[in-house]
Amino acid sequence: MKFFPESALVQLEYEKVKILLAEYCRTEYGKAKANSLRIHTKKEFIETELRQGYEYKLVVQSGQYFPNDFMLNVSREIKLLSIPGAVLSGEQFLFIRKLAENTSNIFRWFDNERRMAYPALTKVIENTYYEKTIIELIDDILDESGSVKDSASEELGKIRMSLYRKRNELRREFDRLVAKLNKLGHLADIEESFMNGRRVLAVFAEQKRMIKGVMHGESDSRRTTFIEPEETTELNNEIFSLEHEEGREVYKILRKLTYQLSVYAPLLKTYHDTAGEFDFIYAKAKWAIATGGNFPQLYDKAHVHLINAYHPLLLLYNQKSNKPTIPVNITLNDKNRILVISGPNAGGKTVTLKTVGLLQLMMQSGLLIPVHPDSEMGIFKQIMIHIGDTQSLEFELSTYSSHLKNMKHFMENANGKTLFFIDELGSGSDPNLGGAFAEVIMEELAHKNSFGIVTTHYLNLKVMANKVPGIINGAMQFDEKNLLPMYKLITGKPGSSYTFSIAERIGLEKRLIEKARTLVDEDHFTLDKLLNRTEQDLQKIDIEKKELAHLLKENERLKKEMQQVLNREKHDQEVERLKHQNKLSESQLLYLKDMERRLKAMVIEWRKTDDKDKVVKMIHALLFNQKEKMTNENQQKKLNEKFIEIEGNIQIGDKVRMKQNRQVGIVKEIRGKKCVLQVGVMPITVDLKDVVLVKDKDPEQIIS
Repeated sequence: MKFFPESALVQLEYEKVKILLAEYCRTEYGKAKANSLRIHTKKEFIETELRQGYEYKLVVQSGQYFPNDFMLNVSREIKLLSIPGAVLSGEQFLFIRKLAENTSNIFRWFDNERRMAYPALTKVIENTYYEKTIIELIDDILDESGSVKDSASEELGKIRMSLYRKRNELRREFDRLVAKLNKLGHLADIEESFMNGRRVLAVFAEQKRMIKGVMHGESDSRRTTFIEPEETTELNNEIFSLEHEEGREVYKILRKLTYQLSVYAPLLKTYHDTAGEFDFIYAKAKWAIATGGNFPQLYDKAHVHLINAYHPLLLLYNQKSNKPTIPVNITLNDKNRILVISGPNAGGKTVTLKTVGLLQLMMQSGLLIPVHPDSEMGIFKQIMIHIGDTQSLEFELSTYSSHLKNMKHFMENANGKTLFFIDELGSGSDPNLGGAFAEVIMEELAHKNSFGIVTTHYLNLKVMANKVPGIINGAMQFDEKNLLPMYKLITGKPGSSYTFSIAERIGLEKRLIEKARTLVDEDHFTLDKLLNRTEQDLQKIDIEKKELAHLLKENERLKKEMQQVLNREKHDQEVERLKHQNKLSESQLLYLKDMERRLKAMVIEWRKTDDKDKVVKMIHALLFNQKEKMTNENQQKKLNEKFIEIEGNIQIGDKVRMKQNRQVGIVKEIRGKKCVLQVGVMPITVDLKDVVLVKDKDPEQIIS
């Protein structure tokens, strides 16, 4: 991406973002990449970078552990591996092993399910592989502390066994001498002492001639002399020689191991870069979480549609101060490419301009940005800015001369892939003349199909914005009553500078204000006053729209609640209907069972009695007077409610209730385990176990 001027990134505070991003990095690789963050123009690359940060953000927010714990810088060790004849120490090999182990954990983390869930993160390792031989080679030679194992070579094992024996022999001999000389009172200290790598005795200075051996030194006070006794000199010499052999053998083993791993130097460099790359992506995710960064929809064209966009640095500053930050909404497209923002000073015009510029740079650097996820952003090939005083002492240019020089560059180099920002267009010159040049500049940039944001106080630019295709007005809202900026951008209408309103509110003499008004062109004053009134009306309309939206939302909520009540009522009614149907079905089933039982009783009665006509009449009454019988039975059931169950033995003449259909009858006859009941006009034979003894309720109980 091209920039103008060279200080564009500094003016848009992009460098501050890089510094803050680097603070989240834990590796030298990540910090270096953050400090040299590049701004790209290829959609595929930008989208991959954004998605990687977005996926890592999801990993962090979901509480998952990503196993990238390697933070060391081992680039020097890896470089030494590829140099013929170089030898790495045991500690350096442990660093290499930790790097390989870290890579192993990363590959293990990316199982098939996670590769599907996080395709962008998977791309980091798709061109490499994990080689387990690296760890195996190191583990065969070194222990956990980085020391070469006895089993690393047969020769080393022999040397160390000899060393072990000689040291034990030396220890026994030395202990014998210490015990002997201590009894004689020659030793100043019986603790073990070493000088020049050799075991020595701490002898009183006045007794040093009493002990034969080699003197290795004295204490600072000269009261103690350190002597290697002649009895252990030969053993010390042998041990010294074996230690030298051990060192040479260890060096030989480490050199061989270095040679064996040298073939993996390029792969280890890839591992190192991979660990650093994941650390950098981790930093991007942490930065996104801190600033509320999201992944906007990306388009490979010039386009800006920001919803609830925040300036990240301002957001972080306000969070520390517990202050609210007002988001901005801006749309620049093929129909409305240039936005002219007007309004009072300190109303947020420049902050809005810088917010859009910084977010565009961040997005094209692959950083998630603090906007609503439904925001849309395109890709620009160059950014041009003109913010603040650009007076140049070097070229003896005034503020306005420098301003025109920059505008000349804008008009000569702008195109359809340019995003420009101009703060206070036309300032620094006579308002009429400067305003005229400003109109020409705006028309030329619009003719070049460039995208941009311009801030101004010039009324002529506010007027032309509604006339020239591609240019629209915008205004920063201002609370005229309390004289406070609202930092909210409204597009489509120009804004007032509130010059006279501010003067009145701060208590400037009315005489001076009126005099200033007489000096202003009447049309100019009327237009500014009209803009002032229009903006205030728009603020009232905005408040009313919010109230209306709230009422509509409340109405929708009540509508949903009412619908839920209606649905619940319908459900209850349906349940009651089904219950009623079930009751009818149950009543019919009981009736049919009772009919079956009566017919069986009549068949038995037919066989027993000689009076066949009586039985026929009973059958006729049962089959052809069903409605009447059902009515009588219902009445009988109501009558049955007048009885209560009692304990006792059933006798002839007692009233009993059948358990199944709850009908009450009088016992006419008892036949073993059965009884004959008189129910209405016909007798019924039932089991004694299917009836219970009842008696009439008291009148008071029936009423209650």
